[in-house]
Amino acid sequence: MQAPGKPLDEARRIATLRTLNILDTPPEERFDRLTRLAKGLFGVPVALLSLVDENRQWFKSRTGLEVPEIPRDISFCGHTILGDGILLIPDAARDERFHDNLLVKHEPHIRFYAGCTLAAPDGSKLGTLCIIDRVAREFSDEDLALLRGLARMAEQELDAERMATMDTLTQLSNRCGFDTLTLHALDLYRRLEIPASLLFFDLKHLKQINDRIGHADGNHVLRRFARLLKQTFRDPDIPGRIGEDKFAVLLANAGRAEANAVLHRLRQTLEQDNRTARRGCDIVFSVSVVAFDAARHADASELLAEAEALMSAQKKQRHEREMRRPGARQRHEGRRTSTRHRDRR
Repeated sequence: MQAPGKPLDEARRIATLRTLNILDTPPEERFDRLTRLAKGLFGVPVALLSLVDENRQWFKSRTGLEVPEIPRDISFCGHTILGDGILLIPDAARDERFHDNLLVKHEPHIRFYAGCTLAAPDGSKLGTLCIIDRVAREFSDEDLALLRGLARMAEQELDAERMATMDTLTQLSNRCGFDTLTLHALDLYRRLEIPASLLFFDLKHLKQINDRIGHADGNHVLRRFARLLKQTFRDPDIPGRIGEDKFAVLLANAGRAEANAVLHRLRQTLEQDNRTARRGCDIVFSVSVVAFDAARHADASELLAEAEALMSAQKKQRHEREMRRPGARQRHEGRRTSTRHRDRR
């Protein structure tokens, strides 16, 4: 038996799958309708919508099969996600990869298999829509096109799940998606004793840009900053927009020194980007860095709370230093008076 390998983007693929919050959820009619349709159209006893998790193949929808999941190392769909499109096995008993597979020799006695990949918008192969028969059979070009069309419908339904955890403006994870991704990541880092760090960003002057120039320009700033985060950080890192002008990144396998190094790269990239930006739309940020401590941080919310408290303390210290400069208090009082006059008008 030939066990399936792992895709090159396995870490990103698993992270994308977890953001859907769909694993181990109850059956849903919108997915069951597709597997029933596939079973009827192709006249097969089994049709499945499967998601390939880290060590298992789990069925979001299944018709003709009782078990809710199988080990990934004996799955046909584990092979399917290694390629693009459809994996077709006309007769598994005559295929050297599968002839002695437990699923061929025992229930459900697979002979024929056709599975089409289900991909996320970033290209990650999340699973398959597949059909199974207990007898060998042929599959025409028309059949291939039909299965591919059903798989695209399944992808649309999965993408609806993704959008619930995605910030539509920046195409980063929103707070819900970020919490879900980091929960799984921190559990892994805790077990393997891998260092990690959280970067918490607060964009400055966003309100002034919105008020002075317009929300379109403010949105442009947010999209630019999200793009810079994607360019600067690695696939295993988890960026997210967690508030109106707040962003966070969980760095994998990174202590404070590595976090400071990547911040230096981000600032260099940002400096170059600001040179080409429209006047008045420069990106300026404050950032706090917190190293993950398994003994103190149960989840991302505790990391974020510490990072926010650290940033507040940093802001207070900067304000106190500013107020100690000659003439600073008078300038500050002048600004407050000017603001009160504007409010009265």
